[in-house]
Amino acid sequence: MKLALLILEDERPVREALKRDLAAFARHLRIEEAEDVPTALEVIEEIDAAGDRLALVLADHRLPGTSGVDFLIDLAVDDRAFATRKVLVTGQADQDDTIRAINEAGLDRYVAKPWTADALRELVRDQLTEFVLAAGVDPLPHLAVLDAERALSIVGERGDL
Repeated sequence: MKLALLILEDERPVREALKRDLAAFARHLRIEEAEDVPTALEVIEEIDAAGDRLALVLADHRLPGTSGVDFLIDLAVDDRAFATRKVLVTGQADQDDTIRAINEAGLDRYVAKPWTADALRELVRDQLTEFVLAAGVDPLPHLAVLDAERALSIVGERGDL
């Protein structure tokens, strides 16, 4: 079972920049991308069918058709996305949209465009760790993409080591 990260972004250069900045995770993490919500739903089906776990979604707000916030709200009640961490990566969500994302989608973080690569990698590592701990996933196979110190301390407290 692999952890999966979904990048939901309609602008190809932005998707490519996110993937480039997260390339260090690619050997240990399934990184998928979608340009709109219907494609994102297909990707989630593929992740689920492969027996992998959707650990993190990085979603833009302004998308063709369904907005990123509406997608995250729907994802919050999707059984396949139990414990999935939700991050809005946008420069265009207004305050009302952001409040809806927090209140209705359980938004975990907000990243303003443009981001810095180091801050993005730190956020992804932190959110993947939160997912593993919340979902009860064994962190040991995923240590390369987690905050290893934090994950191992939890494992030690549970007596898994």
